[in-house]
Amino acid sequence: MQLHPSGELLGTLARIAPGTELAEGLERIQRGRTGALIVLGHDEVVESICSGGFGIDIEFSPTRLRELAKMDGAIICDESGRRILQAGVQLMPDAALQTAESGTRHRTAERVAVQTGFPVVAVSASMQTITLYAVGERHVLETSERLLVRGNQAIATLERYRHRLDQVTSALTAAEIEDAATVRDVLAVLQRTEMVRRTSQDISRHVLELGADGRLLAAQHAELLAGVKTDNQMVLRDYPVLAGTDRDPVAALGRLEQVPDGLLIELDALLKLLVPQGSVGLDDPLTPRGYRMLSLIRTLPRAIGERLVENFSDLQLLMAASTSELMDVEGIGEQRARSIREGLARMAESSLLDRYL
Repeated sequence: MQLHPSGELLGTLARIAPGTELAEGLERIQRGRTGALIVLGHDEVVESICSGGFGIDIEFSPTRLRELAKMDGAIICDESGRRILQAGVQLMPDAALQTAESGTRHRTAERVAVQTGFPVVAVSASMQTITLYAVGERHVLETSERLLVRGNQAIATLERYRHRLDQVTSALTAAEIEDAATVRDVLAVLQRTEMVRRTSQDISRHVLELGADGRLLAAQHAELLAGVKTDNQMVLRDYPVLAGTDRDPVAALGRLEQVPDGLLIELDALLKLLVPQGSVGLDDPLTPRGYRMLSLIRTLPRAIGERLVENFSDLQLLMAASTSELMDVEGIGEQRARSIREGLARMAESSLLDRYL
């Protein structure tokens, strides 16, 4: 399974993304082929591991960062990154802290990040790399060119996944209307929605790291996600048998999001992970409760949808209900009842036309 960085690390990446002053300063240091060690925060703990250097407390600027990096020693900025507090500092973190790094600068950077809790940036003069250490994670910054290549590849993948998701969602809707849905149909939707979510998450990270250079990628990403109506939590509420023994859709959704990429593409393996007791097979018929279909009627409040499912128990009974039967549900008047019937009828007609024409 691909691991994704924490929210705190992503927040720090946004602070050093292209278009920011810190990114410009780091780029100047790289072009000058000098190394640097920059701590993005200052408190008593940071002060306790500092030795020597100069207290300057000046406003941050890319050119100042570049000039100060020419000296030996670390640069200490405030947590906001708007001021440079010290330069030429020798950092002496606890040597007992474990580190997998071999270079002196990077070993110091990782230990300082762990000991202080502040992000630390190490610029390697020899390798021409920038490494960020934050919240116990290590992240090597990539060039905008490489990030754009990877981002465009992810966009192409998302486009394919989105197309397939639309297909399997339409197939499930048609099967539900005909009362012919199977476990396979539902799992295909859960699978494809999760694949879209993971790819979208990767693209969001690329956009964040690209900063000002990621505007076009962000626009393409937003366009591809426009109109995605599938909500896996609603799907799992429709089919509680697929939510495991506890029948908890939120817990089942959490398990789905933790499924390794290699197993996600296999429906058999996915079924075993969601329903480990093996009580259902891929071709077993299922009847939806109606949560997903009702959520597609934009004018219908969620609370009303909940009451409808409670009263009619499954989608077939709901679609067969008359206006007067719908009006028996609390909060539904004649106008809303007609709107619900028309909304369900339109979806049924549209789905069947898509399937057979």
